[in-house]
Amino acid sequence: MSLSTSELEDLWESWGDLNFSDPFSNISSVDAMVCPTAFNRSALLYSMCVLYIFIFIVGLAANALVLWVNVRAQRDSTPRHETHMYIAHLAVADLCVCVTLPVWVSSLAQHGHWPFGEVACKLTHLLFSVNLFSSIFFLACMSVDRYLSVTQHGDGEGGLRRKLIRRSACVGVWLLALVASLPDTYYLRAVKSSHGDTMLCKPVYPEENPREWMVGLQLSFILLGFVLPFPVITVFYTLLARALSLSSSASSCSSSSSVVEQERRVSCRVILAYIVVFLGCWGPYHGVLLVDALSQLGLVPLTCSLENMIYVAMHLTQCLSLLHCCFNPILYNFINRNYRYDLMKAFIFKYSTRTGLARLIEASHVSEAEYSAVAIDVPPQI
Repeated sequence: MSLSTSELEDLWESWGDLNFSDPFSNISSVDAMVCPTAFNRSALLYSMCVLYIFIFIVGLAANALVLWVNVRAQRDSTPRHETHMYIAHLAVADLCVCVTLPVWVSSLAQHGHWPFGEVACKLTHLLFSVNLFSSIFFLACMSVDRYLSVTQHGDGEGGLRRKLIRRSACVGVWLLALVASLPDTYYLRAVKSSHGDTMLCKPVYPEENPREWMVGLQLSFILLGFVLPFPVITVFYTLLARALSLSSSASSCSSSSSVVEQERRVSCRVILAYIVVFLGCWGPYHGVLLVDALSQLGLVPLTCSLENMIYVAMHLTQCLSLLHCCFNPILYNFINRNYRYDLMKAFIFKYSTRTGLARLIEASHVSEAEYSAVAIDVPPQI
């Protein structure tokens, strides 16, 4: 998956006020339809630049902070919650996605010109795509792991086995993301625009069937990026919410039933936020990508109005999808009380070691852990 900014600018430069019906494939090999442009070129360009810069700044800062706190807690041998390993890998993946954004912004600012060469074209895209897939896959793994952590208790050998499974899953996620990213990366080339001296970083598919290659890669991204992970996330978080409800009902006769019910409501709202944010970030982009693929296959009539809508929506929804790099640190870290404790501890211990604040925070952490255990025997640490 690429940001497709070079193809966008190449077409704008080529036809000025005209739009091409198939901007993501080999221009010389695919039948075209010329339509009047119904959008403002400069407005779209600047909007994308602003959004990418915002995502870069917020995502870089938030994920770097998450990674720093987790590494520090691990170094200090602080007891970690069940999904710590996935959260650390998720932060790395989102951080690497954000790191590539200035390169794409630089290309956009030069109207699609790619001055960095073909090697950088492939490596930047590969870094972006691998970490984007990994981020999605780690979210799915976390949903499964959290459900199993609540429903399957155990220590000793069982705990060691789960840790080994988590490590194997992390390795598998990175390998699967690499394999999913290789086909699109393979066809990327740094080519000269046919309408000027501008160099473009764009896919060049086999001349015999470029449309089929383009649609095939689009559908594979939809399958791996949304069709498979979204049901997994939805189903297992729904099962987790049900398990929390059953646990709350079992504890309703105790004196702490009001605390249990409050904890359950908070957990269910957080679980709903996981599902809604994933759907909100990725649903629109994959929806537009599917419409574009169906139009290329002739299953959806391609009119000039639809062509212009797809053209603009493809890029704006791609910006929206990258907002998950900003939302993930908030949903999976900042709203977690143990993470907030680790964050406070990291700063207060560093700057207030001679005061009583450090001991106060330690005491607060113990009471918070006891409070979490009220809701469920093995807290999911949502």
